[in-house]
Amino acid sequence: MAPLLRNLAAALLALTAAGCATAPNGPGVDQNDPYEVQNRKIFELNQSLDRNFMLPVAKGYVAVVPEPARDGIHNFLANLHVPVIFANDVLQGEVNRAGDTFGRFAVNSTVGVGGLIDVAAKIGIPEHHSDFGETLAVYGVDEGPYLVLPLIGPSNPRDAAGYVVDAALDPSTWISWRSSTFFKLGRGALDIVDERSRNIETLDELERTSVDLYATLRSLYRQHREAEINHGKANIENLPNF
Repeated sequence: MAPLLRNLAAALLALTAAGCATAPNGPGVDQNDPYEVQNRKIFELNQSLDRNFMLPVAKGYVAVVPEPARDGIHNFLANLHVPVIFANDVLQGEVNRAGDTFGRFAVNSTVGVGGLIDVAAKIGIPEHHSDFGETLAVYGVDEGPYLVLPLIGPSNPRDAAGYVVDAALDPSTWISWRSSTFFKLGRGALDIVDERSRNIETLDELERTSVDLYATLRSLYRQHREAEINHGKANIENLPNF
């Protein structure tokens, strides 16, 4: 339930920002970032929360949990996301990618001990990402203005709306059992800690080398999303000099 509420809040915030009667004239208009002033304030809030809470937790997680165990947790969490990826592959008409996704889930859920071991990768079934924001892009929906969402970070109205649909496509949103609430809360917390712990060095390097971290992350986010939509790899080697 916590991830669903988070995504609903994100989508409402995005749609509210995008639905203003007149687009403001600000410093980010040329970057499709007309709300740059507000976005930077939210960015600074997110950075403060990260420095004071998420980064210390992620570093503690890395220090306490051995790497093989962290890899197993990551694989398990990734396997739980596969039904959403499969649904979006189907919605995009990507038959081959849907087949890979189904194959990964079948192999990793059985031979891979519930997803703890990525056996599918070892036998040559590639992993890929797919979400409803990408599905909307495939059908021609424009991304809209750049947004920075509280706790979530870089986004846009299309992707924020996609969060809500992805939550609805996730079977765990609707399946309940005696301890399902604790499982969902634990899964959401582990997802965040796992993601942050796997990007400690990358984000530290970006912060050290970027003149304007906000602008750098804005550019990286757009390149990454474009690559995902085009089923390619993000090109981060020729970034502008911020």
